[in-house]
Amino acid sequence: MKRKEFLTKGFVALGGVVALTGIAATSSDNDGVLTGNSDDDCETSPRETKGPFPNKTPSDYVRENIVGDRQGVALLTTLTILNKHNTCKPLADVLVDIWHCDNQGHYSEYGGYGMQREDLTHEHFLRGRQVTDANGQVSFVSIFPGYYRGRAPHIHIEVLTGAKKSLLVTQIAFPKDICDTVYKTERYQGTDYVPNERDGIFRNSLEQNMADDIRGNVGDGYALLKTLVVDAQDN
Repeated sequence: MKRKEFLTKGFVALGGVVALTGIAATSSDNDGVLTGNSDDDCETSPRETKGPFPNKTPSDYVRENIVGDRQGVALLTTLTILNKHNTCKPLADVLVDIWHCDNQGHYSEYGGYGMQREDLTHEHFLRGRQVTDANGQVSFVSIFPGYYRGRAPHIHIEVLTGAKKSLLVTQIAFPKDICDTVYKTERYQGTDYVPNERDGIFRNSLEQNMADDIRGNVGDGYALLKTLVVDAQDN
């Protein structure tokens, strides 16, 4: 199996603020360290709904650290974008947008109505955009997402061309054991969330939506890896 290198910068939680320590790690598929999907696994990632809380002006939030003033268990998400149209080689210079809820299940830029009573329309936390490097990768510093009624824990991702053409809108799911561990900590809501197998989005695509690897602990934080495959015929 071909050796892969992933950016897995070290990070620590400092009073709810996540700070990078600049530690890099190199891994392969058989060394027990963080790895992503096989290069041979070139099935296009599943398309999922963009709503109900999509980014409104993602070009305003080009940044690696998307924490804002939110508090929770640190999470470093490293995404690798591959191009099915080009034998699943890494896709450089495309836009990757990310958004997810905070530890209490609230989204910035929305609120004041039935689905989210708390009005956070003037807040912009836990949203960001980056451009993939030569390895097709971006990393976002965040917190472990909480959950809200009717959904399993998840992160939203959209991949776009430089001309803003959408290549993929999808979501990332989390394993139950890690969710249970995180949600038992004091800043989260407990473990009364919809399980992945009962989630309307993940029910028919859970294996492809699941994080490729996620490791760490509630004290130091977690590092998540996910490889996404798009069909970028014009790139």
